[in-house]
Amino acid sequence: MKKILFPIVMLTVATVFLAAMPTEAEAKIYDDTVRLHILANSDSAEDQALKLKIRDDVLEEYGFKLSSAKNVDDAESLIYTDIHGIEDFVQTKINDYGYSYDVNVQFNNEWYETRNYENFSLPAGYYDSLQIRIGKAEGKNWWCVMFPPLCLDAATSDIPYSDSEYSLITKKYNVKFKILEMLMELSG
Repeated sequence: MKKILFPIVMLTVATVFLAAMPTEAEAKIYDDTVRLHILANSDSAEDQALKLKIRDDVLEEYGFKLSSAKNVDDAESLIYTDIHGIEDFVQTKINDYGYSYDVNVQFNNEWYETRNYENFSLPAGYYDSLQIRIGKAEGKNWWCVMFPPLCLDAATSDIPYSDSEYSLITKKYNVKFKILEMLMELSG
């Protein structure tokens, strides 16, 4: 019985693992997406309100610039080229609102959980991210997809994902994303 059970268990595990592996389109989503991640100083109502003001300011100032990027490389180049300008812009806004919090702006690769939007889902995984840390950055965070410009209008039909990527994110493969999320966390 053990001789039969072991191969069946191994086949089942391998099947689940292979089903959860990112397809080419899923893997490309990670490469074709830049996320915006803003961490508030604290969870106080005042700090959370400030975080949302900064979100609006950043999207107004930089969202349109990134929406004009032809591809993710252009978007990342715009961010890299102006990372200090973005930090100065956010610091000035925070000071204008009457706060003395320090600001730290980085462009890095961060882990995100599966995110379900009204019309689509994005799989869990590591994404390039414009991260804005306000003060102690110990409060609830806010994030969205800055490129393609989903922060500005998630309902747009001219999102610059490939057809297979767009099909993938709009069909909501949440079970597969959740399995992939768990496996990626285990491999850590």
